[in-house]
Amino acid sequence: MTAAPDLTLILHFLAGLRQNNHKAWFEEHRSEYDAARQRFEDFLEIIIDEFRLSDGLGGLQARQCTPRIYRDVRFSKDKSPYKTNFGALIGPQGWKSTWRGYYLSLEPGDHSLVAGGLYLPEPAQLERFRQAIDQHPGEFLQAVSGPDFVRLFGKVSGERLKTAPKGYDKAHPHLDLLQLKQITALRPVRDAEALDPGFAGQVIDACRALRPFLDFVATIA
Repeated sequence: MTAAPDLTLILHFLAGLRQNNHKAWFEEHRSEYDAARQRFEDFLEIIIDEFRLSDGLGGLQARQCTPRIYRDVRFSKDKSPYKTNFGALIGPQGWKSTWRGYYLSLEPGDHSLVAGGLYLPEPAQLERFRQAIDQHPGEFLQAVSGPDFVRLFGKVSGERLKTAPKGYDKAHPHLDLLQLKQITALRPVRDAEALDPGFAGQVIDACRALRPFLDFVATIA
């Protein structure tokens, strides 16, 4: 595996942007942004190369996996113009991938993470998930019970209903899963971990641990 770039520059730039989220500061530090973004893309290329064959990534490039740094503020009370993280979705369609992708976000203050799943499932997808949990939960439970998944992600998480969804028993043995409105697995990453020379390997290990879960998500997506 190619040696991973040091990510200190990225966290340093984003920390400054968080404190100075306005156009004048960003333009004054645009060269630092360009360098930080290039370093992020160099890091992503290592992850992409690791999964290029197994995940059918073809000629995918890092720049296809990352969104613009500019926020859409049209419907937000927060008019800050820039995102304060570098995010990427590594999947066959890059940032346009849906369920089949490994999500990586770098954000200072111990807010980085590795994740996967359905963050905004459509109603039909959510209902298929609930039917699977109700009728044959073993496949899902097996996908999220592997030792690496449990060690790195704990359990599937996300926003949830306060009670049982309509049509399901409040005494259901897997009520906690039926209540989910998001079907995601998330591993928080501290700054010290992100700056570790072995972080690329840790991200790769986390993505591998996600794969059985993502394979299950494929059945409902």
